[in-house]
Amino acid sequence: MEKVPFEQVYITTFDGLRLAARYYHLSDSAPLQIQFHGYRSTAVRDFSGAFSLAQKMGRNLLVVDQRAGGKSEGKTICFGIKEKYDCLAWIQYAIDRFGDIPIMLTGISMGAATVLMASELDLPENVKCIVADCPYSSPEEIIALQCKAMGIPPKLGMPFVKLGARIFGNLKLSGEGAEKAVRNTRVPILLVHGEADDFVPCEMSKRIYAANPEMITFEIFPDTAHGISFINDTERYEKLYYNLFEKYGI
Repeated sequence: MEKVPFEQVYITTFDGLRLAARYYHLSDSAPLQIQFHGYRSTAVRDFSGAFSLAQKMGRNLLVVDQRAGGKSEGKTICFGIKEKYDCLAWIQYAIDRFGDIPIMLTGISMGAATVLMASELDLPENVKCIVADCPYSSPEEIIALQCKAMGIPPKLGMPFVKLGARIFGNLKLSGEGAEKAVRNTRVPILLVHGEADDFVPCEMSKRIYAANPEMITFEIFPDTAHGISFINDTERYEKLYYNLFEKYGI
């Protein structure tokens, strides 16, 4: 990704942050894939595999640094609560610049939760499908789970987490999440999760799928840890992409 030529582009969010992304142009007529990385990561770190797959399939790419990551501004990671509106802003940027093009949203981990949480918004018709790899069901649940993993009882830790979210991010953690959002989506979703994921449990994706099975195709990768389904079984992952694009004519 570092060696391939790209254009550095920017948008301004609803709350005044300057967000950055890399735009990789392959063809004037190609659909656009917008990618969102995970927690405390960057686009280049999380999407080298997805980048090669998109190139192979002839997609133009908008690879986003989420707020508080990479070249983007911000001091607070919002676990998708504000990032879902950033996602909508990047979609609008793409439409304003490229016109009536097919768009697909992809995300991994927190980026997957971001695109799923954005799916309940009034997305433009250009957005044809979403690929979400190992998302969590809600910000509150994944933070509580990590509190427990660090030896902090959630009942003791979560009140302080929620207070900090209010003070430092102007966020309300309760009532937000991918599981809730997909109930109202109009966009077809491919949901992928590693069965051996011990960071974001596969059970969370099972619940997301159960919230709207008519709009979601759910694929589990056995013996696979967090965020490495593409690496563990590249051939199967590629087939899922091809089948999704063929089904929806992208």
